[in-house]
Amino acid sequence: MGKRKVNLLLVLTLVFSMILTACSSEKKSSTEESGGEGPTEIRVMSHFFNPTPPSDDSEVKIEIEKATNTKLNIEWVSANNYGDKLNVMLASGDLPDLLLIPDPFQPVFRQAAEQGAFWDVSPYIKDYPNLNKTIDPIAWDLTKINGGNFGIPRPRPTDGETFFVLRKDWLDNVGLDVPTTSDELYEVMKAFTREDPDQNGKNDTIGMAGQINPTDMGSLGNFEGIFTGATGNWKEVDGELVHTATLPEMKDALEFLARAYKEKLIPEDFASMQISQVKEMFQGNKAGIVSEKTGAMQENFDPLSKIVEGFDFMNLYPVTSINDYNPKGAGFSGMNAIPKSVPEEKMKKILAMLDRWVEEDVFSLHKQGIEGVHHKVENGEVVVDTEKMVKDAVADFNQILYVSDPYASTVKPTFPEEVQKFYAEVQDERAKNSVADVSIGLYSETGQTYLPELTKKIMDLKTKIILGRESISAWDSFVTELKADQNFIKLTEEMNQSYKER
Repeated sequence: MGKRKVNLLLVLTLVFSMILTACSSEKKSSTEESGGEGPTEIRVMSHFFNPTPPSDDSEVKIEIEKATNTKLNIEWVSANNYGDKLNVMLASGDLPDLLLIPDPFQPVFRQAAEQGAFWDVSPYIKDYPNLNKTIDPIAWDLTKINGGNFGIPRPRPTDGETFFVLRKDWLDNVGLDVPTTSDELYEVMKAFTREDPDQNGKNDTIGMAGQINPTDMGSLGNFEGIFTGATGNWKEVDGELVHTATLPEMKDALEFLARAYKEKLIPEDFASMQISQVKEMFQGNKAGIVSEKTGAMQENFDPLSKIVEGFDFMNLYPVTSINDYNPKGAGFSGMNAIPKSVPEEKMKKILAMLDRWVEEDVFSLHKQGIEGVHHKVENGEVVVDTEKMVKDAVADFNQILYVSDPYASTVKPTFPEEVQKFYAEVQDERAKNSVADVSIGLYSETGQTYLPELTKKIMDLKTKIILGRESISAWDSFVTELKADQNFIKLTEEMNQSYKER
């Protein structure tokens, strides 16, 4: 693994050098040579979450192109393997004009940015008032690398992050209240697994639909947060940052999950499942709890309403907090970067495209599509055809550009009015004790080489403990060794130094 990593970094260094060499030339694109007439051709790479991405002849895409005077060549990559595709593309040097960077602090991208392979847009962004207005200053601040903005943040609300959503009808069927503690949550998971919550007389349900990723706890990650009280891998304790792996509460979280796995309250194949399979399990009426943003509940309601007779939207019930914890967002979800191989004039046209795109008449295409195709207007009200919106994967355009409002992750206009009101109230309650990730944007030189190895060790051991292949005592031994590891000590020191400087 180490040798492969070194080779990848060497290849990337060569690629970035090639990019910089290309940037130094005075060549201009064909569009620029023609005096800037006609639409600007822009190659984009982003990910999608729907079963299939928007088609190239999507009517929404065509309208966006007309409004922004562009011709968009969009390469849609499944969110399940976008990271792999991104690494391959970075290594090849064949970069699009605008590409999604899910993690701005990923070592390879950070190194590329520091070497000048991507545009620092901070000197230019003042000329694009709509981007300034629609992207919160905290998002620009937290995505800085060495004082520069090497991408345009994708804005998101700070509250309304992914947390537990449960089936209220199942809860009523098993005679339990909405859980507020981890013990109560466990009892709900057990009842959803064993007490026939769907009342079909079969043993065919499970408490929680969830999975993990190779580098993090995925949709099971909230179980760690409700025990550690931290969002992410670091927590401030008495003014100092400590890694959550060293907290005694992390052991409690692992014991909780190991017991849940042993009692079959979470999927047997959680370690190999894709996020799409988790969604299918919940949407297929097979699981009673899922980790999700409440704003995504329409895509859960539609399939469930076809399976469960008389299914009510309010049966998709967001939990306010567990152990007085729920996660707070950073105000952004990744960013879109422009390689330095793109000439300066074209870079400005890309910023102009985004600046125009965030205006309401264009961005509203994401929300309601095209009149007569995706919605109709009745008595002055827009009535959205949800099935057509989903079929055309219109929401995936949000992955390229998004305009955030405080309740965007929680409330959608397609929800029934009573649901909109209730979900907004839930978010207001969550905001009272939501916890932000204190480590966002912090930098450790040691972490660039040490963290990938550490993360893999941690995830490997967590997985084995949950599966019952290692005892919980193995975690105690690991933490003892970790605290004595000089690289870990140095990592912690550097993270604290970066935290204090910020």
